[in-house]
Amino acid sequence: MEQFIKRYPIRSQINVAWGEMDALQHVNNVVYFRYFEIARINFFNRFFPLDEMYKSGVGPVISDNSARYKRPVTFPDTLHVGVSISDIQSDRFTMHYHIYSEQQQAITTTGSSVAVMFNFHSQTKAELTPELLAVLHEHQQDA
Repeated sequence: MEQFIKRYPIRSQINVAWGEMDALQHVNNVVYFRYFEIARINFFNRFFPLDEMYKSGVGPVISDNSARYKRPVTFPDTLHVGVSISDIQSDRFTMHYHIYSEQQQAITTTGSSVAVMFNFHSQTKAELTPELLAVLHEHQQDA
């Protein structure tokens, strides 16, 4: 866990709920996208609150999501979702997620999302602001 904390200083802690398991007695594959979403929203709210972005009419939308399942997770467990950033461009960036299981003492799942800045008024892509770029570069890691 110490190495995980060192590599991913930005983390969200999530308790696995009984209802997230499927008929095969492990967390259902779609639930991981909810875990990624929780970590993504926590990241933004910590450094660059989404409500502030959306007041301006501009904010990130997800254009691509992926997950790689390495080990099944079961209830009860506490998960830590580490977040890092890569592939920063003028209008988009990639968020990477690594899920660490306290019960298994291992990374069970990895994933990524491509976030594209979007202007909701004009319904067009938008540029990343200098403030957001600074936050993203601060948390950039090799994928």
